[in-house]
Amino acid sequence: MRLDVNGLEVLGREECLALMGSVQVGRIVFTDRALPAIQPVNFVLHGEDVIIATASGSKLAAATCGAIVAFEVDAFDAGDRAGWSVTVVGQARAVYDSGERSGLSRLPLDSWIPGRHDHFIRIRSDVVSGRRFHPMMVEARP
Repeated sequence: MRLDVNGLEVLGREECLALMGSVQVGRIVFTDRALPAIQPVNFVLHGEDVIIATASGSKLAAATCGAIVAFEVDAFDAGDRAGWSVTVVGQARAVYDSGERSGLSRLPLDSWIPGRHDHFIRIRSDVVSGRRFHPMMVEARP
């Protein structure tokens, strides 16, 4: 097990992607009018890419087209003081190809927000990093 300078377990790419696949909601970090913005979204992994569906013409759709974004997912247990966090950084692109859109529309991507979500955003997972912590790790620190 590899630990970072804070004593947190450093997760490998494969484990990060597996953990990402275990949750339905993440946070996309993008730039909105030259300011950082964070928005929770439903997502699904398709291969190693993050797929998000949003409304055409939405602020998120406009802001992420071709931009470098960060995407974060996590799970925590406050009672056990344990959890993990995974971050993906990569280029986001709008999906316009009808064949690709057709394939993505069949993914199990269920939005919790009502309305039409016919605009797909694909985020490449160029950089993937993750950390896990639990009480035993904190107690073991010198």
